[in-house]
Amino acid sequence: MENQLQILLSEEGAEAERVEKLTGYLREELLRLDVDDVTALPGEEVPPGARAADVTQIGALLVSLGGAATALNQVMAVVRDWWGRCRDSRPTLSLTMDGDVLEISEATPEQVAEAFDVFLRRHSAAEA
Repeated sequence: MENQLQILLSEEGAEAERVEKLTGYLREELLRLDVDDVTALPGEEVPPGARAADVTQIGALLVSLGGAATALNQVMAVVRDWWGRCRDSRPTLSLTMDGDVLEISEATPEQVAEAFDVFLRRHSAAEA
């Protein structure tokens, strides 16, 4: 099975357009890496006449890591750097790989770095 990392980005009280914009910026950065693909996860269909989409689905990405040995490390570095540049607000991130979930919301940059390192070690050890 192909290595995949699911990223869910959300921001409390944010409009769908803002979440979509933030997700788009992150996706653009991830596409520059040696990964197979970065796609938006399809959400549930919005019923005819409904005006709002599920904001949590707007912020959902699926990163297909492929066979590159350093792909996960690169992705984690980009996500961490991207999150660190979100100075006006700190979006909540949920990263899921093989059923293992890492959630980041209100944390210091040091706490985020440590959590990312632990997540990366767990999945690097599983690949070895």
